[in-house]
Amino acid sequence: MKIALFSDIHANLPAFQAMLQDMEKRKPDAIYCLGDLVGYHIWPNEVIAEIRRRGIATLAGNHDQKVEKIITIPDSLKEAGKNYAYHLIDQEGRNYLKTLPAHIKLDYQLAEHKMNLVFAHGSTRSIDEYILEDTNEAYVLDLLKEANADVLCIGHSHKPYHRVILAENGEEKNIINIGSVGKPKDGNPQGCYVLLTINIPSTPEKKQLEVEFIRFDYDVEKAARAIEDSLLPDEFADRLRKAY
Repeated sequence: MKIALFSDIHANLPAFQAMLQDMEKRKPDAIYCLGDLVGYHIWPNEVIAEIRRRGIATLAGNHDQKVEKIITIPDSLKEAGKNYAYHLIDQEGRNYLKTLPAHIKLDYQLAEHKMNLVFAHGSTRSIDEYILEDTNEAYVLDLLKEANADVLCIGHSHKPYHRVILAENGEEKNIINIGSVGKPKDGNPQGCYVLLTINIPSTPEKKQLEVEFIRFDYDVEKAARAIEDSLLPDEFADRLRKAY
């Protein structure tokens, strides 16, 4: 079974459309979004509409939750600064974002093998928590044990990685950051998503879980110029071009 996972679109429609085109060629069996549909860019309504049109199961990201908190409109939207991105979201989109769950859990029984997958935005403890590649191993194991997860997939940091940690019983535990579709922060301006392949391990050599990071090109300049032509800070455009 192939599962496509993506996160942190941040209203970057050109990146989102390019990802969908790439993903369709790979024909995943299931697709999940780990949140942050909005913020930082000018196309939140278009992104939300496409997520809903395709029926993609989606988590709430911290920026999706932030929308409900930003309700005061300044006298002039020119004074809104980075919050201008949230004022662009229509009421239907706001209502949808309020309904998104915090976690998704999938339990697999693969012959005599079990595999529990848990998806969260920041971590299973907090939507705002950063679990980085060098986060303390014992702390990460506690998270995995607490969530009863063999595989924990997250977003939020915009920095992709796959880390394998041995539990006390010798079992391998996986934590995967799936990167960012629309706002990478790892120095590579290409968008990123992940393709998980779940296998029945028929031989000792065959892996139960395969993880592939997909980097794809999109029109970064188009996305950056759209920011510069809007009321958003030009810094957001620079961050797209340089991926920081």
